[in-house]
Amino acid sequence: MTPAEFRRHGRAVIDRIADYMEEVERYPVMSPSAPGAIRDMLPAHPPETGEEFDRILADVDRIVVPGLTHWQSPNFFAYFPANASGPSILGDLLSSGFGVQGMLWSTSPACTEVETHVMDWMVGMLGLPETWLSSGPGGGVIQDTASSSTLCALLAARERATGFKTNAEGLDGRLTAYCSTQAHSSVEKAVRIAGLGTKKLKHIDVDDTFAMRADDLSRRIDQDRAAGLEPVFACATVGTTSSNAMDPLREIGEVCRERGVWLHVDAAMSGTAALCPEFRHLQDGLEHADSYCVNPHKWMFTNFDCDCFFVADRSALIRTLSILPEYLKNQATESGAVIDYRDWHIPLGRRFRALKLWFVIRHYGVEGLRYHVRRHVELAQGFAGWVEEHEDFELAAPAPLNLVCFRHLGGDERNRAIMDRVNGSGEMFLTHTKLHGRVALRLSVGQTWTEEEHVRGAWEKIVKAAR
Repeated sequence: MTPAEFRRHGRAVIDRIADYMEEVERYPVMSPSAPGAIRDMLPAHPPETGEEFDRILADVDRIVVPGLTHWQSPNFFAYFPANASGPSILGDLLSSGFGVQGMLWSTSPACTEVETHVMDWMVGMLGLPETWLSSGPGGGVIQDTASSSTLCALLAARERATGFKTNAEGLDGRLTAYCSTQAHSSVEKAVRIAGLGTKKLKHIDVDDTFAMRADDLSRRIDQDRAAGLEPVFACATVGTTSSNAMDPLREIGEVCRERGVWLHVDAAMSGTAALCPEFRHLQDGLEHADSYCVNPHKWMFTNFDCDCFFVADRSALIRTLSILPEYLKNQATESGAVIDYRDWHIPLGRRFRALKLWFVIRHYGVEGLRYHVRRHVELAQGFAGWVEEHEDFELAAPAPLNLVCFRHLGGDERNRAIMDRVNGSGEMFLTHTKLHGRVALRLSVGQTWTEEEHVRGAWEKIVKAAR
């Protein structure tokens, strides 16, 4: 493809993306495709000769779009937001066009230094501890997802607790980790990959709001240590996936600090709310954390993937993950004056993810981002009010931010039927969870183009389905 052809086809792709933004609301939110339907439309063998780009693009509309669940629809209320935006898409396009490999500072200085600077911006934007700035003992790096951040935090915790011997000698089966019964499944995956084993992950009880009980964490850690085990890691959550529960960070942090246990805080979605000073109390006590992550690709208008991972002591992370073969040695690295982000995560290679986050922050400005977060919270709180006012529905959990868990009083089967009916209509999409053993419906507000008309329309569809 020549540069001239690229220009022509590139304009067509940009036009197609812009068209998609304008018309996404008219598609069924949840893909109606049956299993195997998309593959049945694809040829059995690849083409022997190249095809015209216009034909490829036409097949995107014919084959791909009907098989999409439209996460960017303003009527997408399932799971969590994954809100893209124009500036983010354009930043990602530039990153792909540059095609740099940012594993070392020397392989693209701008890739590293823009990232370091944007991560320092995030410290101030979210009111995080200033010691997490790159000028202090800590620092931040962009990972792909919160799952990777949790794994890296656990690996660093493992090595710190064993005097950095485990990488060389392996595990002895004594290390234990802790999270609440509501924590994300990525914690369990991390203990498997890190070699601790699922049986060494202890699930801590929660209170009536589904938040971790710090007293139970303290008891379990002391109990395990008395039994000859070595507690090394705890994961607290700011906004659990099921119900948006807020673990008490200060109490948990004090427990972990007193016992020498690494505390990781997963704020994947709800951490974005800290853009607004009035929501920062939800992260009170964060100065006790050893690591923390928040996903701009969930609620900060930055398309997937972009997870911001911070550590209080970068030396522990780097010492855990650094391997320097001869072919990667260079003068800049040996000078100690630069950051090589290859030492901050699992992969060696890395994309220029910071570019899209830089674009988003500069386009919206901090106040612009705050406006949209506040608006989404306002819309969710309005929905929660409608639930409370209706005689046939109730809230299933507190709704501190943009996620509302609710249920019809008619029982589990009634709630499943309501969900199936509204999702089957194609007009909206919501998901469910189980709280206290009972089905609860989840409505998450946070898509870029969601307005009051969409939230109100969702409530009307739910009430109608319930009848």
